[in-house]
Amino acid sequence: MKKLVFASLMALVSIGLVIAPPLRAQDTGTIQIKDPAEFNAYQNAYTQTDPKAKAAALEDFLTHYPQSVVKKAVLDILLDTYQGLGDQDHMLSVATRELQLDPGNPRAIFVSVYVKKIQCTKSVDQKTGVSSDPQTCDDAAALARKGLATPKPAGTSDDAWKQLTTAAFPIYHSAVAADDYIVKKDYKAAESEYKAELMLYTDDQSKTTGLPDTLLLAQAYSLPGAGQDLVQAVWFYSRVWDYAPAAYKAQIEPKLEYYYKKYHGKLDGLDSIKTQAAVTTFPPATFHIDPAKSPAEQIHDLLQSTPDLRTLALADKETVLALGSKDDADKLWALLKDQQTPVPGTILDASADALKVIVTSAAKSTDYTVALTTPAPCASLQTTGTVKELKAYVLANGVKADTDKIEALSPDSTKPVTRIVVEGTVSVIKVAVTQDAKDAKIPDFIVTLKEPVSCREINAIGPDFGLSAKGEAELDGTYDSYKQIPASATTAQAAEIAVRDGFIQEKKKSTAPAHKPAAGHRPAAAH
Repeated sequence: MKKLVFASLMALVSIGLVIAPPLRAQDTGTIQIKDPAEFNAYQNAYTQTDPKAKAAALEDFLTHYPQSVVKKAVLDILLDTYQGLGDQDHMLSVATRELQLDPGNPRAIFVSVYVKKIQCTKSVDQKTGVSSDPQTCDDAAALARKGLATPKPAGTSDDAWKQLTTAAFPIYHSAVAADDYIVKKDYKAAESEYKAELMLYTDDQSKTTGLPDTLLLAQAYSLPGAGQDLVQAVWFYSRVWDYAPAAYKAQIEPKLEYYYKKYHGKLDGLDSIKTQAAVTTFPPATFHIDPAKSPAEQIHDLLQSTPDLRTLALADKETVLALGSKDDADKLWALLKDQQTPVPGTILDASADALKVIVTSAAKSTDYTVALTTPAPCASLQTTGTVKELKAYVLANGVKADTDKIEALSPDSTKPVTRIVVEGTVSVIKVAVTQDAKDAKIPDFIVTLKEPVSCREINAIGPDFGLSAKGEAELDGTYDSYKQIPASATTAQAAEIAVRDGFIQEKKKSTAPAHKPAAGHRPAAAH
C-alpha cells in the first residue's frame, strides 16, 4: 500500500517538471555531447532494458563523466529508474546529488523529504520514543520547510504546480510535525503542523492517507505540556476510530475511552462524539465536552463508593496514589502495602545489571556472577566471540571486586581458559501500566526481582507483560513503597510504585488436544 501511494505521489510530482531532452553527438539540439566516447557511453546506458542494468550503467556513466553536460538529465533518468525499482535508498542518493546541482529542485526536495521522513520514523525506539537518528529527522524537516517556500520553477504550468503542491505539501507538513514530535518534543508545534497537513486533504483522503497523522495529532493533544487538550484528543481519536480498519479499532478504543473518561469522568456521550467525528475531520467551533469533577474529588467519590478497595483495578489504584489527596492515597496504601500484585504493562526498561560468566579451565567449568559497572540494554551486551574477546569484555565492563574473584582471568593465571560463556541478567524491570505512563513512556512501576532473570528470558516475553489467567507471561511482586511525582512542563502528576520480590510466571504453552481414533478404528498393536 505504501509503495502504491508513493508511486502515485511521484507521478504527480513529476508532471510538468523538466523531462530529459533528446541528446545528440556533435549535432544541433538542446544539449550536445561533443565527445563520441561519452555519447556512446550515454547511449549504452540509456538504452538498457533491464532496470538494474540501466541503473548500474547510468551510475558508471556519472563516475566516468562527472562533469558531463548531461549530468542533470542523467540524474533525472536515474531517479526514474530507481523509482521503478522501488529502491528508496538509491532514490535518496540521486536526489541528494540533484540538490547539489540545483538546491531548489522541487522533485529532489520531495523525494529527499519523503525518504528521510520514513527513515526518521523507523529510527524511533517504540519503548522510549527516542530517535536513534535525530539528525535525519531534522534534515527532513529543514528540507520540508524549504519545499514549502520554493517558488514555482520557470516553465512549469499553473496546473502542474498545483498538482505538485497538492501532492507534496501534506508530506512536508507531516515531516516538520514528525521532527517537532519525535526530536524536539514540542507537541504544540507538532499539532499546528499536523492540522496544516490535514487541511490540505480532501474528505476522502483524510479517511485514508491522512489517518495515521490524525492519530499522531490525537496523541500529541493527549500528552502533558502546553499543547495538552483532552477535548481535541478525544475528537481526533474518535475520528481515527471511525475509519480505522477493524483490526486497529481494538488498539485505539482503550485510549479513546481512557482520555474521555479522564476528562469527563464517565463514558456517557462518547458514542455521540464518534458519530459527529465521522462527518468532518475537524471539530466545529461549538464542540465541547462537559468536564468531570477534579481528579481528587473523583477519587474521593470512588473510594466512598467501593466497599473493598482491594478490588479496584490496578490502573485505578495507581490513579488514587498519583492524584488522590494524601488522606485518600494513604488510606489505600495501608491496604496495599506488603500485598502481592500482578504488574501487567509495557516493559520500558529491563537493562542487564550483571553478567553470568561460566569459565572453563583445566577441564573444569565454574559459574560466576559479575556486576556490571554500568547497567546496559541486553541487546548491547557482548555474548559471542573468541575466548580472548569475551575475557577482555568481562574485565573491561565488570566490577573489579567481582572480576578479581575469577582466578582464571588473572594475567598471572597459569591455567589456560578454553571456553567462556557470558549471559546478561536482569534484576530490575521498569513497566508502564497506565495509559498515561505508556504514552509518556515513563515507568510507573519499578519491580525489583527476587532472583535475577536472564536476558534470554526477558527477550522471550516480548514488549508486554499480561495476566497468566489469559495465558500470558505475568510479572508479579509485593507492594513496597510509593511516591507522588509532581507534574512538570512535559509530564502529568503521577505515582512511582516500587514493588519488591518480583517474579515472572512464564507464558503458558498451548497443548494440542489428544488425538482420538475415529469410531470403529482400532489402534495398531505395538510390536
